[in-house]
Amino acid sequence: MLDKSFQFNLEDSSFLHFHESDCDIGGPSSCESILSLNTEKILSQAKLLAEQKRFPFATDNDSTNEELAIAYVLIGNGLYDEAIRHFSTMLQEEPELVSAIYGRGIAYGKKGLHDMKNAELALFELSRVISLEPDHPEVFEQRAEILSPLGRISEALSDLTKAIQLQPSARLYRHRGTLYFISEDYATAHEDFQRSLELNKNQPIAMLYKGLTFFHRGLLKEAIESFKEALKQKADFIDAYKSLGQAYRELGNFDAATESFQKALLLNQNHVQTLQLKGMMLYHHGSLDEALKNFKRCLQLEPYNEVCQYMKGLSHVAMGQFYEGIKAQTKVMLNDPLPGQKASPEYLKVKYLREYSRYLHAHLDTPLTEYNTDTDLPGNFKDHWAKNLPFLIENYEEQPGLQPHIKDVLFQNFESYKPDVQELICVADHLGSMMQYETPGFLPNKRIHRAMGLATLEVMQAVQRTWTNSKVRMNGKTRLMQWRDMFDIAVKWRRIADPDQPVLWLDQMPARSLSRGFNNHINLIRGQVINMRYLEYFEKILHFIKDRILVYHGANNPKGLLEVREALEKVHKVEDLLPIMKQFNSKTRDGFTVNTKVPSLKDQGKEYDGFTITITGDKVGNILFSVETQTTEERTQLYHAEIDALYKDLTAKGKILILSAELGEVDAVCNLILSLVYYFYNLMPLSRGSSVIAYSVIMGALMASGKEVSGKIPKGKLVDFEAMTAPGSEAFTKIARSWMNLKSISPSYKSLPLVSETFPTLRTMIEVLNTDSSHCLKKTIVVV
Repeated sequence: MLDKSFQFNLEDSSFLHFHESDCDIGGPSSCESILSLNTEKILSQAKLLAEQKRFPFATDNDSTNEELAIAYVLIGNGLYDEAIRHFSTMLQEEPELVSAIYGRGIAYGKKGLHDMKNAELALFELSRVISLEPDHPEVFEQRAEILSPLGRISEALSDLTKAIQLQPSARLYRHRGTLYFISEDYATAHEDFQRSLELNKNQPIAMLYKGLTFFHRGLLKEAIESFKEALKQKADFIDAYKSLGQAYRELGNFDAATESFQKALLLNQNHVQTLQLKGMMLYHHGSLDEALKNFKRCLQLEPYNEVCQYMKGLSHVAMGQFYEGIKAQTKVMLNDPLPGQKASPEYLKVKYLREYSRYLHAHLDTPLTEYNTDTDLPGNFKDHWAKNLPFLIENYEEQPGLQPHIKDVLFQNFESYKPDVQELICVADHLGSMMQYETPGFLPNKRIHRAMGLATLEVMQAVQRTWTNSKVRMNGKTRLMQWRDMFDIAVKWRRIADPDQPVLWLDQMPARSLSRGFNNHINLIRGQVINMRYLEYFEKILHFIKDRILVYHGANNPKGLLEVREALEKVHKVEDLLPIMKQFNSKTRDGFTVNTKVPSLKDQGKEYDGFTITITGDKVGNILFSVETQTTEERTQLYHAEIDALYKDLTAKGKILILSAELGEVDAVCNLILSLVYYFYNLMPLSRGSSVIAYSVIMGALMASGKEVSGKIPKGKLVDFEAMTAPGSEAFTKIARSWMNLKSISPSYKSLPLVSETFPTLRTMIEVLNTDSSHCLKKTIVVV
């Protein structure tokens, strides 16, 4: 969830504090007279400064104070070398003159920490001051100011802690909280910002950072409250509006996020971070045209912004504008990281996107039934892309460049489609919206909705044809449809809806990578960061782990079972399990794993590997709680055999259903569809998109059986996790049917045109995904 745009510079550096003074020598306007280059004025200002002792460590000697004041005025004027010379002359006469040592340290720091010599000299001088005057918090704070940009965070934290012990203040707590925040210790940072605000509640920056400590831990609602509080204190706080927009986006609230981003841009229409974040949100909402406007504006202001350049290229390609898209992608590719510099995520992904874009462009007008992306793309390319590895592929042959005779996709007006196709699009939009998760972290994406709605209708039509013994044409062959063909319909639509994501069959990967296995890894808790998407399942998984621990001790430690049971009853949070496991099992050092099992329907009593739950860490705040599905060749074959048997049974019962339409048969068919997809969810056979692909197959196959899903997925529920955490296919079927609210299908579905014939090529698919469907809201949709 961490977003780079959330790391912003501290605006209130305390580099040169003149305490108990209204005049900040480092300020741009409040001390203008001091900053004058006129020698006479400098001397007169120094005299005034000396008389009022308005500089650090003033002495009891008036003439010494005047000399010191001159050097401090020189610092304020940016004449650091002159100030250093002045202080040095004084120190030759009086080597332990604290104010001069301190001032020289400040001047070295001001000269620029990019030069390590300046930094070392500044630290040396400030350390001398501390040895001579150990009870001054501002010197510790000053040294922390120099240590932190050098990456010496723990030393800086130690200095700030010492300063707080000497004299706590709102500023010191805020400063230390910021360093904890940079160190990603969000809980401790939160405590410091809270203390700072207790000492001085009117601090919009501290309030913003307090909100960010919530945001980065996944506590979005608390973050939103803090951002709103910061805006009450400072109504024109752009960073607070930007952060509020990002929090609403993460929550999945598109309208509230849009409003916040708009308010930030009203305050500053050239705020690049907001333009970038708003563009990203619009892309993932499926509003590609609007997203593109934000990325173009971002690049006008910052031509080398890699994120905006990558997203501009992606948006163009997704809309079928390949020439502009590849031009933008090439600009990102030319931005090689410097030696020793870490490559950006955009740089790592862009070559895959460019190669895939070229492949898509070459196939724009080839009938989709005549080729297969999974077999066309080179094995190592797919393997590296799915694993998000750097593009280092031996003997890779690039895809051919763009062919001039293949034109880009043109915008298709909704009214240009025939009325029955317009109806098809509107029905698809409605069906797609039924798949939306009502859970934090899932932003509604109208482009995905339409794509998966069309996939649902195409699955329905293909399954109906199969049950009446009709053959289908897939991958250049005409044959009876198999279960993979049914899923391939949805895969095809999910792929084209967002070309950024590699939606690939894992069993079609090269043999070498298959033998090693593919890991589908999800972090539920990482350190202090909670993955809010899966919060609903924490308790369920905790109960499962407790049960497995009891089974283990029942078999291996029957005498101690009662003691283990009593200890487990006191555990209410995942992180509390580790100490108990260490107490009762000497092998548990830094963590443990628990495996789920998936019972077979085909072979009663047999079980397959489900997913692995891992808990590691040594204390609260340093825990990793994750789930992982490992797709090995052996595991895949076992699941395939299960799905093959269910699909064979489903086809046989489907054919009977078409002839008889007995109520009992419909019920049996529904259960078979859900059981088949239960194993698909647990197998996780795709590199991305398994969840929505499977749900569109469920909806389409159910519609083929004469039943339609009319209920929405309940709040907090994720269908893939329901399948993965269910004890078996029957339990999953029961819970899914409880919310699906199945009803008899509307007869009007039969009159809809065939999806596969209406959109037979990539070009026609992209055209329909680009089409504006606001007209649908004005029409009466047949399925409502």
